[in-house]
Amino acid sequence: MITKRSTSLADGRDLFYFDDADSTLPEERRIDERRLDPRPPTAHMRQDPLTGEWVSIAAARQNRVFLPPADQDPLAPQTAANPSEIPDQYDVAVFENRSPSFGPELQAPDAPPSLESLNEIGLGRTFRSVGRCEVVCFSPATEGSFASISESRARTVVEAWADRTAALSALPNIQHVFPFENRGEAIGVTLHHPHGQIYAYPYVTPRTQRLLASIERFGPDLFARILESEQSSDRVVLAGEHFTAFVPFAGRWPIEIHMLPHRHVPDFAALTDAEKDELAHLHLTLTRALDKLYDDPTPYIAAWHQAPVHVGRDTVRLMLQITSPRRSESKLKFLAGSEAAMGAWIGDLVPEQQAAFIREGIARV
Repeated sequence: MITKRSTSLADGRDLFYFDDADSTLPEERRIDERRLDPRPPTAHMRQDPLTGEWVSIAAARQNRVFLPPADQDPLAPQTAANPSEIPDQYDVAVFENRSPSFGPELQAPDAPPSLESLNEIGLGRTFRSVGRCEVVCFSPATEGSFASISESRARTVVEAWADRTAALSALPNIQHVFPFENRGEAIGVTLHHPHGQIYAYPYVTPRTQRLLASIERFGPDLFARILESEQSSDRVVLAGEHFTAFVPFAGRWPIEIHMLPHRHVPDFAALTDAEKDELAHLHLTLTRALDKLYDDPTPYIAAWHQAPVHVGRDTVRLMLQITSPRRSESKLKFLAGSEAAMGAWIGDLVPEQQAAFIREGIARV
């Protein structure tokens, strides 16, 4: 069985070890004996009155590590020469980010009082950026991505996502939990270590608010109807007993893959063990296929969209969205004026052709 072990870092941040079902690691782990500066104060967020969106002003993130050499990897197990964030060997490790975009405070006098208050529009509106940001280390290796780990390890990561989704959703003032992996310098990655992150927001994110509005206009069965439509198309790239992955009908990015569960599941915490097993295998296949498309690794964002904590639980379904700006061997898609300024997208490639291209990559895994 996958085993969870809880401890803390020298400055009080939570650290969780998730040991593989076939782990060879000992039960006891070294403690963190570093002397650390106090954590930075919780950031504040400001409302853009033109859109109603909230922007977290987290200046402390300017000091985060940027592409360190492998022997100074802050996510590798600690050594005498590398006082990293994780004090001992591990299979999968999850810990609170030292310089978070949200948190570490979860409750503050100037925290958002309600979802309704966040939806109001005004000038000069600000709240404390309460919440939580966690780092999920997929492996102690200093280079790689989700694609480079074993199937047993992939299943451990899925279990960690489910555990942390449930735990973060239960914290005060948390409205939305978002696990994701950024891969590649073209995406803006500052560490080559195989890892992802989890953001626990004090609001429902803008993308999901638009989704909720679409469900209200279309009907509560939007996800079921999308899945039915895509399953009957030639855009399906991978399918199992519990999940189907496809290139969406109106894909924006040169490489874009969505994956949906066959039944309504609001988030990772609601998955069965059988669904987690298949999800680990399918996600590993998809990410490995991306590296078979060209001669070098493909940058991507793997975004796990989940239902908000308090709204849309019966209508918003867990959904993976993998996107990459790579449009050829040597070209990237950059957001031009229409997309960056107006949000009016222009697709460079035909989704049906990209689905066939991705299936070729899957066949080479």
